[in-house]
Amino acid sequence: MKKTLCLPVLSLLTLLLLSSMAAHADEAMDLSQGQTVYVPAYSHIYVGNREKPFLLTITLSIRNIDAKHPVTITAADYYDTKGKRIRRYLEQPVSLGPWESIRYVVPQKDRSGGSGANFVVEWKSGKAVNPLLVEAIMIGAESQQGISFTSRGQVISTAN
Repeated sequence: MKKTLCLPVLSLLTLLLLSSMAAHADEAMDLSQGQTVYVPAYSHIYVGNREKPFLLTITLSIRNIDAKHPVTITAADYYDTKGKRIRRYLEQPVSLGPWESIRYVVPQKDRSGGSGANFVVEWKSGKAVNPLLVEAIMIGAESQQGISFTSRGQVISTAN
């Protein structure tokens, strides 16, 4: 009798687990024809009690993770802590083929962004595609001390 009670319970648990996995798989496959992506970045961070600036090199990495379709990057702008645009990296749109990536670098000596710097990246596609993977990689070394970390972009608007 115990076996007959356990089998339906196990079947129900398995069904719930599989439907939960399917729901997560659907979420991961949200396709888009374009987005605006906000990417936190840091031209420096503060260390020690005196809040000494530790300068960092920033690499903005933009990756087309769609296996079949190209995308067009229409803007890659760098902003400072106060929200003022410092630099436009694109004079004209740039196309990225499947699996292709592009990067833009803010040199370590460039303090203009500050600790609240950010990028805004805009892209579009003629077809619904996997959204881009957009990250900032910060790295710095000074006096035999090194630091590196990343921040991932956050979608702030989607093309209609």
